[in-house]
Amino acid sequence: RRFGDRRAAHDHRRPAAMSPQPRSRSPRHHAPPVVDKIAAVDKDDLVDGHSAQDIFESGGNSVGYTYDDLICLPGHIAFGVHEVAVHGNFTKTIRLKTPIVSTPMDTVTEAKMAIAIALEGGIGVIHTNLTVDEQVREVMQVKRYESGFIMDPVCIPPTMKISELDSLRATSGFNGYPVTDDGRMGSRLLGLVTKRDTDFAADRSSPVNTIMTKAEKLVTAQEGVDLLAANKILKESKKGKLPVISGQGRLVALMSRADLQKNAEYPLATKDERKRLRVAAAVGTRPADRDRVRALVAAGVDAIIVDSSQGDSVFQHEMVKWMKQEFPELQVVGGNVVTKSQAKNLIDCGVDGLRVGMGIGSICTTQEVCACGRAQASAVYNVAKYARSRGVPILADGGISSPGHIVKALCLGAGAAMCGSLLAGTEETPGEYIYSETGVRLKRYRGMGSLDAMKKGSDDRYFGAATALKVAQGVSGTVQDKGSVHRFVPYLVQGIRHGLQDIGAKSVDDLRERLYSGQLRFELRSPAAQREGGVHGLHSFERRLFS
Repeated sequence: RRFGDRRAAHDHRRPAAMSPQPRSRSPRHHAPPVVDKIAAVDKDDLVDGHSAQDIFESGGNSVGYTYDDLICLPGHIAFGVHEVAVHGNFTKTIRLKTPIVSTPMDTVTEAKMAIAIALEGGIGVIHTNLTVDEQVREVMQVKRYESGFIMDPVCIPPTMKISELDSLRATSGFNGYPVTDDGRMGSRLLGLVTKRDTDFAADRSSPVNTIMTKAEKLVTAQEGVDLLAANKILKESKKGKLPVISGQGRLVALMSRADLQKNAEYPLATKDERKRLRVAAAVGTRPADRDRVRALVAAGVDAIIVDSSQGDSVFQHEMVKWMKQEFPELQVVGGNVVTKSQAKNLIDCGVDGLRVGMGIGSICTTQEVCACGRAQASAVYNVAKYARSRGVPILADGGISSPGHIVKALCLGAGAAMCGSLLAGTEETPGEYIYSETGVRLKRYRGMGSLDAMKKGSDDRYFGAATALKVAQGVSGTVQDKGSVHRFVPYLVQGIRHGLQDIGAKSVDDLRERLYSGQLRFELRSPAAQREGGVHGLHSFERRLFS
């Protein structure tokens, strides 16, 4: 009985949780299925990374970030890469089907580049290291361009020796050359000389006018002929070249059968309401630049970029206000800026777009020399967010060396990426190719803050036009040949499409919504993570960008 009392007392002290349970072999009485536990997991526990706001706007953050410091986390893919739309914004009213802008540098953008980049869906900005007449001429070449017509063929004078023509052919790569009065485009056409004319010439010191086919024997077309009619003339005449001449016999264009065979439609081309290619031009802030603006507007320029390394100046404020008052419909892009306060001041003046970036270009030394600027990812995010609240798109200018950097610029709110070194070295950039000692094909590339560029006039961009001592804020160098823009830009665009697809965004507009809703996630990368994210662990490798 005492044993029974102790047992009863023990049972009385036993916690309820330990009370005997009915025994069963049925699995229905075991723990709930695992699937119920998974369903009960809080969705917040599945969110990786950080929003851009967390990274750039957290109270304790005092670090500036570049593109390489960030990596975008992948999202869910529910569409093909061919469905991704990469349309961007250059200004309030100028939309781009390809979010790429060629920078106004004298080793990057003149008419040839502006035409090529516009055909691919972007826009080019003609640099300002030219006289007013020269810059106007470059703009007019773009506006007059028609697909299939060569608006700036290499012309030769009648007195050129055949031996000199041989040298020209070796460097330019062309076989046929129009012969004009003074060897320039727009002069009276005298004849045409082709490789067939020179192949059997015994005396290479003879002038080309002794072997050329004279103008009166040439098949020509009159100025104003359309592409269809000109193509028909070429086919019926079975000629390789078709000069297009004015009523006074001046050469205004040239058509080539080889170019027509290669020529394709460019459905992405950036065109105005009159179906002409769009083009922008850069100007400074000197009083004389107002005459430059007037001349460019008369030539049909679509937008003006005020070219300055530090855009928040009284000089640029006055220039922007004057342009918007004088030409209300003209699209004006201000800059460069890297802070919200700089952006506010220029937007208050009336700009239609902003260039963002200071001291981060591959050939720029502004941050090193002047201790002023900002890391590009931080600049793009902060300025883009403020400018968006005012309805103004921004251009991420500088620090772009791959399609991945363009994707990151778009992920941070940019309307388009302005590219310099990325496009330098293509066939369409100004200048001749040179060869290194090892035989690598190169082109010269320099910053507009380099002493070489300043001597041509770009010192005004750095507020140094009136100073005797020039302080360089850039360097000169060379870049490797990248081939034609018409092959290189499609590679960049396809890379951008793949990037957006991996993120789960079907368009740039969708990407922007994800950015500001916090759905687009990022992580910061350690130096080791950055090394791991590139090519590593190989003895040697060959980098081929596309096939």
